Amino acid sequence: MDAARGILALMGSGETSPTMVTLHRELAAHLGRDPDAVILETPYGFQVNRDDISSRAREYFRRSVGLTTVVAPDTKTDVDGVRDQLRRADWVFSGPGSPSYALGRWQTQRVGEILHERVRRGHGVTVMASAAACTVGFAALPVYEVYKAGHPPVWLDGLDLTGALGLRVAVIPHYDNTEGGTHDTRFCYLGEPRLAALERELPDDSAVLGIDEHTAVLVDLDTSLARVWGRGLLTVRRRGVSIPFQAGTVLSLEQLRDLVSGKTRAPTAIPAPRGAAAADESGPSPTSDSPATLQEAVSASEARFDSALAARDAEAMVAAILDLEAVIAAWGADTEEDQGGEWARTVLRGMIRQCARPSQRGMDEPLATLERIVGPLLDLRGHLRSRGAYEVADRLRDALAAGGVHVHDAPGDSAWRLAPTGEEAPAPSPE
Repeated sequence: MDAARGILALMGSGETSPTMVTLHRELAAHLGRDPDAVILETPYGFQVNRDDISSRAREYFRRSVGLTTVVAPDTKTDVDGVRDQLRRADWVFSGPGSPSYALGRWQTQRVGEILHERVRRGHGVTVMASAAACTVGFAALPVYEVYKAGHPPVWLDGLDLTGALGLRVAVIPHYDNTEGGTHDTRFCYLGEPRLAALERELPDDSAVLGIDEHTAVLVDLDTSLARVWGRGLLTVRRRGVSIPFQAGTVLSLEQLRDLVSGKTRAPTAIPAPRGAAAADESGPSPTSDSPATLQEAVSASEARFDSALAARDAEAMVAAILDLEAVIAAWGADTEEDQGGEWARTVLRGMIRQCARPSQRGMDEPLATLERIVGPLLDLRGHLRSRGAYEVADRLRDALAAGGVHVHDAPGDSAWRLAPTGEEAPAPSPE
């Protein structure tokens, strides 16, 4: 994909997670110097924490992608200004929130027309993820109303950005979602029965375009080639029959049109361009063992800690704690809701407490062994304090004190001593 070409990127989820950093960098590489980069906040514009979501998104793109962005606000007063921002922008991103809310606002404000024109003209990079991805087809799914409010499943009129590509599709992100556990939340929380019912309402020449979580479809608007990127699949589904495509697959838009309309059922994929293949190899692959979600990353760190604890390997225990602290920081900018950040911090605190209570673990080890544990923990505490994570550092000090290890902070260093049994921990000194 050349820097002068337009790109439409549709993401199934994880748009501001560590798993998508490589892709965002690839997309940003197609922009010139000092690009006009705009975050369109409308899908979550109704939320009381929208400023926080926008701030975290801007920080994610600044720190992880090297892209300086501005926010196009969800406003009723300066609609002309927002439209002008989008016309000029080299890069436009929109992500989580409510598809139905975004559609109502964009259709009233005629923002949808500008987004459609960007795709039709092949202008700049346009990234539509999660809720925003729901809006880009000719039909759109009102996820909030169906899943959270119990409304009957219906299609809404979408922006039909894909219509500019000749694709008559309803785009469904979060296609492989499994959050429901014992109940079916695939297909963006619809489940099979509701999707099958909605499918019967689609015209004969249309189909569902399903994009798995932490997966994207990149459409080169100059060459008319579409590439699947990420950990999951792109699925073309017609009348209950699904045709999946793995990451790295490249299809022409003509092939996709034939699949969507039902003219063909098994096209031959085009080999990925050399540059595209190299980009995929440097990023997450669908067979990668690296965690795709915060929950998976936390579980992996916890498993490493438990193994080290069983082996009484203090160095490995501290390494697992440091890894988990880095994981929490890396996922801190993720704008998706309910990602388990507080749970992750609870796990981190629990790991620290286990390090500080050898007697409760039946590890009545001599002082020399305790020194091998406490020393690295104090190094960890110094690392946390240097990064401004004072709350976690204080909890580590308190956990050590609860285990009978009293810490005294001095300029540039910390000392510790093991209190006699029954001695109360001293009150923590202010930072």
